[in-house]
Amino acid sequence: MTAATDADWELDVHSKKMRTWLISAAGVVLVVFVAAALVLRGGGDTGVNLRPADQFAVVVIGFVLAGATLMFSRARVRAGASGVAVRNVFGEKTFSWDEVRGLTFPEGKPWARLELPHDEYMPVVALQPRDGQHAVDATDRFRRLEARYGRAVGDAD
Repeated sequence: MTAATDADWELDVHSKKMRTWLISAAGVVLVVFVAAALVLRGGGDTGVNLRPADQFAVVVIGFVLAGATLMFSRARVRAGASGVAVRNVFGEKTFSWDEVRGLTFPEGKPWARLELPHDEYMPVVALQPRDGQHAVDATDRFRRLEARYGRAVGDAD
């Protein structure tokens, strides 16, 4: 399968609430680590002797952890004539419509999953029930694309 360009995708969805919460959480992590670096100046009765390099290292750790938190906001699902692309935290996996057996929201699970042949599935972190109407609309659009491009009903695995 050839790689699709951004213009080829008819559906491109991110979780709105998750992204908002993750950006807020990354900000809190960063503020906590910067504050800790400012407060953790050595001396006193503790025997701890922190230098400016140690404070700098604490700030760098805060940036790394905030960046790692933001990695979870990369989740998205895209669909178009060329197939379905799911990106979770690391990397993106593209499936042709021949491989797709549906999109489901298993009861009690925090996100949807793309059903694949042989009882396999791919988590779709970008579609979460907590997004409410946004998730419903995205799922409806996905299913319309699946009806247009997907396998004919009754095809064998």
